[in-house]
Amino acid sequence: MITWKDVISYSVNGNPEPDKRVEKTATAWKEILSPAQFKITRNKGTEAPHSGALCSAHDAGQYNCVCCDTPLFASTIKFESGTGWPSFTQPIKENAIKYHKDSSFGMVRVEVMCNTCDAHLGHVFPDGPEPSGLRYCINSESMTLQIEA
Repeated sequence: MITWKDVISYSVNGNPEPDKRVEKTATAWKEILSPAQFKITRNKGTEAPHSGALCSAHDAGQYNCVCCDTPLFASTIKFESGTGWPSFTQPIKENAIKYHKDSSFGMVRVEVMCNTCDAHLGHVFPDGPEPSGLRYCINSESMTLQIEA
């Protein structure tokens, strides 16, 4: 289980190696992503709170990166945080997520990205439920929900 101490360590000392890498030009990403998906994932944008289609999704399945289809989070670790964005307590695999110190907007946070393609997903905070205490606050536009059959 990843803890806040692990998150800080990854953001300072480097991230785990991904299973694979996907790299494309901005033009290639624009060809496969909607304008909103491109703004969020490639330009570190944010959707308005409570506006994302996946905020209220409760289907069993897994949440994959919208850019490269890498599995990121399982539906079993999604929870209602009341923040207006889908929230999770752990990534599906330790090396699915990349962590980066974010000092924008006059605050220090930890940005989370897809470790396969560097897509911006959102941020992680140490105010989630036990046992991890983590809250991965993720933009709906950065993921797709693959529903279990």
